[in-house]
Amino acid sequence: MKLLNPMANQPDNPLTRAIKLGYTPLAAAFGFSLVSNLLYLALPIYTYQIYGRVMSSSSIPTLLVISTGVIFCFILSGVIDHYRAKVLVAWGAQLDAQVSKDVFSTLFEGVVRGHPALRSQALRDLDTFRQMLTGAPFGAFFDLPWMPVFMLILFVIDPLVGVVSLVGAAILLFVTLLQDAVTRPLLGEANEAALKSYGFTDAALRNGEAVRAMGMVPALAARWSVSRQVTMDKSSIASEIASVLSNVSKFARQGVQVLIIAIGAYLVIKGKIHSGLLFANMILAARALQPIERLVGSWDGLTTGWRAYDRLMKLFEIYKPETQTTQLPKAKGQLSVESVSYVAPGGGRLILQGVNFSLQAGEMLGVIGPSGAGKSTLSRLLMGINAPSQGVIRLDGADIYSWNRAEFGQNVGYLPQDTELFSGTIRDNIARFRPDISDSEVILAARIAGVHELILRLPAGYDTELGEAAQALSAGQKQRVGFARAIVGDPKFIVLDEPNASLDAEGEEALLAGLDVMKAHGCTIVVVSHKPGIFRAADKMLVLRDGRVDMFGPRDAVWARVTQAQPVRAVEGSR
Repeated sequence: MKLLNPMANQPDNPLTRAIKLGYTPLAAAFGFSLVSNLLYLALPIYTYQIYGRVMSSSSIPTLLVISTGVIFCFILSGVIDHYRAKVLVAWGAQLDAQVSKDVFSTLFEGVVRGHPALRSQALRDLDTFRQMLTGAPFGAFFDLPWMPVFMLILFVIDPLVGVVSLVGAAILLFVTLLQDAVTRPLLGEANEAALKSYGFTDAALRNGEAVRAMGMVPALAARWSVSRQVTMDKSSIASEIASVLSNVSKFARQGVQVLIIAIGAYLVIKGKIHSGLLFANMILAARALQPIERLVGSWDGLTTGWRAYDRLMKLFEIYKPETQTTQLPKAKGQLSVESVSYVAPGGGRLILQGVNFSLQAGEMLGVIGPSGAGKSTLSRLLMGINAPSQGVIRLDGADIYSWNRAEFGQNVGYLPQDTELFSGTIRDNIARFRPDISDSEVILAARIAGVHELILRLPAGYDTELGEAAQALSAGQKQRVGFARAIVGDPKFIVLDEPNASLDAEGEEALLAGLDVMKAHGCTIVVVSHKPGIFRAADKMLVLRDGRVDMFGPRDAVWARVTQAQPVRAVEGSR
């Protein structure tokens, strides 16, 4: 198993570091297992004493003493097993606390940097791996080292008994390894197909209204059933094979027990061992085989846990730790885009090429261009979501991509094309779930965004709970709340991508008024839109075409050139 390999051979990431920190609790659990297994010897010793001393002497006091002693050993063993489980559970909680935040942040980093296949499955993988480490399946590994001890005792009693027990253990181990070798590929394919079907279902549910309106449910169900059928087929085959091998393992275990009893009876008849050892043999053999039996019984849980471990390790291949940087002063809003080019992830096409422009603090820039010109890509680069393939974007002279993300977020605001709100109250959403944002700042942002009165009309006002899809709000209302979220905390640089796409006339007028207020506060603003009316307060305009800067300069001059070059398509060309 990978976890038992030297961690020096494993990549350095939060998961492997957390496992290394678990060596001490693992050693403690191993020590508890040592004492527990030693105490188990009380049972075969007890049966030997019953038949060797009590039955021959008919001594009731001896029976009471040794019975009390073995019961005390069992109680002590139970207490020790409890504390072993407690140590492992505590370690699991510690591991989760050390790793979960990194999994969460790496998951987001991976998705926004071109790994859309990553989903919240990674967090479930962490739960699966942690539960395996702290549950019964992993506990079998603590008992495996004591198998040779019980085998040695059986060999001391009689070599034939030891050989039969050893052969039985070898058969059980072989069956376990064979089951793993045969079912692992099948279960891996089934798991991949299941993840694919879950992702397809999530996408369909996110677009539920369109799916239902256009009668796409039967067609999507047919496509979904393909992956589902693969999952069921592979799982069924793996289950059938596991069932056959499990029955073989059961037969081997029962056969070994019968042989042990038969050999013991034969040795008693021949006078080679005392009759009290007959039952002691049976108990010791069962204990020697128990760890392997537990491994066989919990193999599915173990393999599921290790597959989760493998996926977590792959996730951490894109992990980049947040480095400690000098805290920069609050931004003033001076923006500089220097020879920026961007290539799609995976070496795709060039989306932006050689983009250059700059804005002084407090200026507003309008960005237009045809579809596919790179406007939304530029927005994401300006927010440091993606890194330029070439060039650099600076805010007050600092590279925004290298800026500490939490600190950078306190200086900027962003409203993407698709406004998503989170489960929680409207107040929480506007405050970005940050504890340092006060109620007064939330209300101020809502007033500037022109959404304060709208929020007050909701059932619980700012404390209205939004579901997972924020169904309490319309698309336009979500966009207006998203604008309030973008400007909360008085940021000095905001980027708005199609901020009026879902707004009616009233909402658009509120947006324009809010932009005027933010501009008056010295905020640098970049707005991407196909509606020219939103650029009434813009100082400069940028026209993108095929990923290049086609025009840049003062708003009126650029707009005059656009309308002169394309008098008919001046507005259409910005779509």
